[in-house]
Amino acid sequence: MKKSILFAALAFIGLGAFAQDAPEFTVIKENPTTSIKNQNQAGTCWCYSSLAFIESELLRMGKGEYDFSEMYIVHNTYLDRADKAVRTHGDISFSQGGSFYDVIYGMDKFGLVPESEMRPGVMYGKELSNHNELSAVSDAVVAAIAKGKHRSLQSSPDGRMLWKKAIEAIHDIYLGERPEKFTYNGKEYTPQSFYKSLGLNADDYISLTSYTHHPFYEPFVLEIQDNWRWAESYNLPIDELMQVFEHAVMEGYTIAWGSDVSESGFTRDGTAVMPNNAKGGDLQGSDMARWLKLSEEEKKVTPKPSNEKWCTQEERQVAYDNWETTDDHGMQIYGIAKDQNGTKYYMVKNSWGESGKYKGIWYASEAFVRYKTMNIVVHKNAIPKDIRKKLGIK
Repeated sequence: MKKSILFAALAFIGLGAFAQDAPEFTVIKENPTTSIKNQNQAGTCWCYSSLAFIESELLRMGKGEYDFSEMYIVHNTYLDRADKAVRTHGDISFSQGGSFYDVIYGMDKFGLVPESEMRPGVMYGKELSNHNELSAVSDAVVAAIAKGKHRSLQSSPDGRMLWKKAIEAIHDIYLGERPEKFTYNGKEYTPQSFYKSLGLNADDYISLTSYTHHPFYEPFVLEIQDNWRWAESYNLPIDELMQVFEHAVMEGYTIAWGSDVSESGFTRDGTAVMPNNAKGGDLQGSDMARWLKLSEEEKKVTPKPSNEKWCTQEERQVAYDNWETTDDHGMQIYGIAKDQNGTKYYMVKNSWGESGKYKGIWYASEAFVRYKTMNIVVHKNAIPKDIRKKLGIK
């Protein structure tokens, strides 16, 4: 979900008036998660957050704790996205970004493998990902084919396109070769048989959103660049979408959460709130990189929750239509807490390592989540029954 765009940021001078002492949180409900991961220098939050969600699903189901390989899903997804980019002559972008559906689709089609079988960074002697050089090489190859003046594309005698062999080899070099078989806890698996052994069903997972340019209670393809598989999300009024958040967490489910972190209210100190301020100047960038552009003083500012903006459905739509709310970052919501003033926060597992005041955890206020949620993925049973009935989901 990572891409560079222009976005409107809150001015530091506007935030200064809302500084306060650090909030004190009391946990209301906390569901099990696996360990904090670090996507490092790779635009793969979509994969880290989705697999964190799936790992928590297995904990909820009593299946035990798993640590899945992000790079296995990333490798397969990058190859599929390259194919789509070439088929559309570059009209579908080729980039590191992705969506939650890439993992839901990917585990069903490609299977899953343990982290031990395909770790990030090992191909260049590191423990964390750095996809900058990979992107420089792979982007150039895909662009050369997708946007080149070719009358036809070359294929080998077996009918396979040569450029596909080349792009696969590049990803093998930088990410590692995908295992065909492996042994886990003394038993041999293929990625597909491993996935099937877990008892997961990709059809159980539903994407939800809330925008007025499509009818409510019907699915539509959310128009964001990284939704290149054209996955559908069910459309709910914002009040009902917020009911899903509350119901899911209180009933023991976690949430894959797609949000906009371009607002300065999403602080580097582990909180995310929506101050009721005028907007300031534009900045460029997304995800954790944007924080490198803020001064140390700006990073320390904590807006006061009592001054938060509580958005309407119409304001959500305007923010989406004018690119103010953007498809920046995927995370996992796993709990609910309240601060000393009674303000509700959602507990968020991030994929930036143990960064920030809360060691990789963020507290996102209800107002922030209401305004800045792009979409979520939940188990269908996490949706209240009356809302599920309106959507026609059994």
